[in-house]
Amino acid sequence: MRTKFGALVAAALLAGCATAPGGERAAVYPTQPAEAVPVEHQQVLFWDDATRSDRFRRMEDIFAGIDTAPAPSVRALPQGEAFDAETLAKVDGYLAEMNAAGIMVLQDGKVRLEKYRLGFGPEQRWTSFSVAKSFTSTLLGAAVKDGSIASLSDPVTRYLPQLSGTAYDGVTVEQVATMTSGVAWNEDYADPDSDVAKMLGIAPVAGEPQAVTYARTLTREAPAGEKWVYKTLETNLLGDIVAAATGKSLTAYAKDKIVDPAGFAGGLFWMADLTGNNIGGCCLSIRLSDYARMGQWVLEGGQPSVPEGWFAKAGAAQVDLGNGFGYGYQWWTYPGGFYGAQGIFGQYITLVPEENMVIAVVSNYPTATGDGLTRARMALWQTVIEAGKR
Repeated sequence: MRTKFGALVAAALLAGCATAPGGERAAVYPTQPAEAVPVEHQQVLFWDDATRSDRFRRMEDIFAGIDTAPAPSVRALPQGEAFDAETLAKVDGYLAEMNAAGIMVLQDGKVRLEKYRLGFGPEQRWTSFSVAKSFTSTLLGAAVKDGSIASLSDPVTRYLPQLSGTAYDGVTVEQVATMTSGVAWNEDYADPDSDVAKMLGIAPVAGEPQAVTYARTLTREAPAGEKWVYKTLETNLLGDIVAAATGKSLTAYAKDKIVDPAGFAGGLFWMADLTGNNIGGCCLSIRLSDYARMGQWVLEGGQPSVPEGWFAKAGAAQVDLGNGFGYGYQWWTYPGGFYGAQGIFGQYITLVPEENMVIAVVSNYPTATGDGLTRARMALWQTVIEAGKR
């Protein structure tokens, strides 16, 4: 494993950090002070199309982070039966509408569709944005299996004692995993005064993760467990909890618990914040085929890393969001009985257990989110799922 240095993570988007992991990775710092970082590198949300297309595939050249080697034994992805011409034509239309860089569809562990666009290729990596949240959740499961975290019912203060006496006092690890802490938060990416935009603007405190430092400024708006609000902060705190409990950086733990058992063909790069710790809520980079491998490994149960049956709960709707949608342990659930990881600008790992199917997509959406883009994505999924039934 090697440490990669670069510019600081964008405060506008990459909110949070991980607890100092201990050991040889405990002091990994960016080489540039905040004032030396070019402004254009900080404003990820406001990069133009050409800049996004260029940088989404090489975030390790721009931002600080920690990199891993590929798995010693790579999971083979044999070729399966290709989809029919009508399906492929529909898929091409949706990929163009989404400005997708690539798609890989596995069914029964075999590749039924693999396509690259925007000059992206099979040996390049692409950023995940919030798809990383589902990786952090999986590491939570691994820490539970290892006994590093005794119970999801534990208070977060057991692992992050700095949060004692704050709005997070009395909140459980499970409530952080489901984003139901009841702590007030603003995740509006377009608002420069939002919490998610200001989080990394807070001055680091020695010996304390930046996410914890910011969390200590927040207030409660509802009793713990009663209100769901999407908060990147809470995945950052979840990463802090895992790092504190295991004594490892998220990257190092992911190498042992995800990269190697899932058989990644390429290394995993995970961004770090000002303290040098991985950002649990965002921004790892892997190959398209490894997004698909992650999905296949999860579909098969994620062994030997997580408790038996972990994904039956993590990938189920712990929170009902209405109209068939829900939220589990950092996984989204969808109408039709499938679930997945998703990130802004069109990054997805979608698992369809009924069809033993994984759909991995990486994109450069023209905007971070949008109703039309969501409709295109849902139509793409439906087209592929229906083709998989034939």
